[in-house]
Amino acid sequence: MAKLVLAMAMSGEPTTLILALATENAELRAQLAEAQELLVETAVDAGEMHARLEEVQAELAKAQAELDAWRAEAERRPDLMLRSG
Repeated sequence: MAKLVLAMAMSGEPTTLILALATENAELRAQLAEAQELLVETAVDAGEMHARLEEVQAELAKAQAELDAWRAEAERRPDLMLRSG
């Protein structure tokens, strides 16, 4: 579209140039609106993923604490150790 606007500017027809500029402006605004919408959707997705990541990290910390507690108990009480075969 920019080439068309340049060609019209060189033609010397102001009405045609203004129309071409207005059309290009409208197209660019539409592209900007679409990009902004995608950006908002991406930000929402990122926020949801961040919240889920925090949940998983909390679950992992809890599981690690439980594992550490089981290990500590097993070290204190050898009779709790599993015997193989």
